[in-house]
Amino acid sequence: MNIAIDVHDLRRVYGSGSQAFEAVRGVDLRVEPGTIHSLLGVNGAGKTSLLEVIEGLATPSGGTVRVLGLDPVADRPEVRRRTGVLLQRSGFSGDLTVRETLAMWAATVSDPRPVDESLELLDLSRRADVRMRALSGGEQRRVDLACTLTGRPEVLMLDEPTTGLDPESRHRVWELIRSLREDGVAVLVTTHYLEEAEALADRISIMRAGRIVLSGTREEIVAGQPSVISFRTPDRDLPPLAGAKVECTADRTVVAADDLQQTLTMLLGWADEYDVRLADLSARTASLESIFLDVAEGRGADHDTHPAEEMAR
Repeated sequence: MNIAIDVHDLRRVYGSGSQAFEAVRGVDLRVEPGTIHSLLGVNGAGKTSLLEVIEGLATPSGGTVRVLGLDPVADRPEVRRRTGVLLQRSGFSGDLTVRETLAMWAATVSDPRPVDESLELLDLSRRADVRMRALSGGEQRRVDLACTLTGRPEVLMLDEPTTGLDPESRHRVWELIRSLREDGVAVLVTTHYLEEAEALADRISIMRAGRIVLSGTREEIVAGQPSVISFRTPDRDLPPLAGAKVECTADRTVVAADDLQQTLTMLLGWADEYDVRLADLSARTASLESIFLDVAEGRGADHDTHPAEEMAR
């Protein structure tokens, strides 16, 4: 099996007629075994709506989804047996202890991981006999993840897995996810943490308004975006800047440069020659954070462009 998760032209629509809302609009996505694919996007971008279809919790309005070559709805018993799903909220009973919760979940899967092993895996052994309602939010999240891993999944789908965790626990979960990748597990994870995506992901997809607008390795995404130079707009007109796009207002000038060093050298040379001060000068190479913010605010990528066309630019 070369593709663990294979999504083609996926669409998901809520409602009908004039009230219809298309939450997922023609998404293509592939996740291979032994890789971690991170899905980024602000609230409302469509991440959870997409994930629910891949998990088999909802049927697509259009397009196709295959998990391990199977239809996650029509072949749900087989898909469910081989996948692990972490939702944003679990809804486990607050009256059960941590050990009882894990034992109950283990009874629902074939070849479950021993409860004591699950407790150790998520550093919960000392909290095994504590009732769920007495746990902190971060501890409850670790129980959720322990349950998700009980069935030794081949495919793991995690919806914001480290929400509520302290930095130490977050890094421990990262190490656990990396170890699963080394075991050949395919991991699809949504997250709000850019640091998490950079630390974990082999590939990153950024969603906005139901589409994947950028996708690739971190290096590919960053390399495809311009660096930015900005300064207070001077009184003198700028010289021609080859390979750069200039946006100028009365207060500030922003230059998007394909080659930061070349463009900055030209600007500084011009400023020195004509005794122009570039006040509040700032120059930064593209970063995942800057690209994410540009996408979130509707700048940069053409959000009506198909992802394949976007990456081909």
